[in-house]
Amino acid sequence: MQTEQPGRFRSVSRSPDIRSRLKMYFVMGSPDCAGDPKQTLAAAIRGGITAFQFREKGEGALSGEAAYQLAAALKNQCEKAGVLFLVNDDADLALRLNADGVHVGQEDEPPAAVRRKLGKDKIIGVSAHNVQEALLAAEQGADYIGVGPMYETKTKKDARAVCGPEMIREMRLAGISLPIVGIGGITPDRALPVIQAGADGVAVVSAISRATDPQEAVHAFYRFMGKV
Repeated sequence: MQTEQPGRFRSVSRSPDIRSRLKMYFVMGSPDCAGDPKQTLAAAIRGGITAFQFREKGEGALSGEAAYQLAAALKNQCEKAGVLFLVNDDADLALRLNADGVHVGQEDEPPAAVRRKLGKDKIIGVSAHNVQEALLAAEQGADYIGVGPMYETKTKKDARAVCGPEMIREMRLAGISLPIVGIGGITPDRALPVIQAGADGVAVVSAISRATDPQEAVHAFYRFMGKV
């Protein structure tokens, strides 16, 4: 049986500060970057991201050992900077990396099964597109919910229909108290309505990964959200 090594953020998923740790959530893999993913992440970290999700999918995505090596390098950057590091849809990779957690979609492994693999101290995020999916995610032990798409997006080819910030408001009215991040087509000038609807943070891909200056892109999000 594998023995988990103590991580820098062990038990953070049960800590009351998880909401603030999801405030500026960067999602990226090598296909999302115009340049070196490590340099892109470094710039985003300088800008002030609070969480990072390794999502290595799409045309030209790395696999096997190459994907692991990139993930390990990015995780090391996050760990040094005090940024949460999560893995998209791969509990086994998260275990190998001793990541802070995993994010799964509706078509991925159920949260309860992921929890059995990862243990009680890791973060599990779940994508939800409506109130029913959000309620089920909460029942199954999710630590936070990613809601989207907020706006039209080209990042995910299989993205569902836009639900908009109003869906976050509906979830809050339905009694969903878990931390929520909005995702999908969010640019700096579109971030504030997501927060005002009840989200604790925004999850962003191309608005940072393909920005000429990722550091400044993160600063722009904070400015529009009234934090800089």
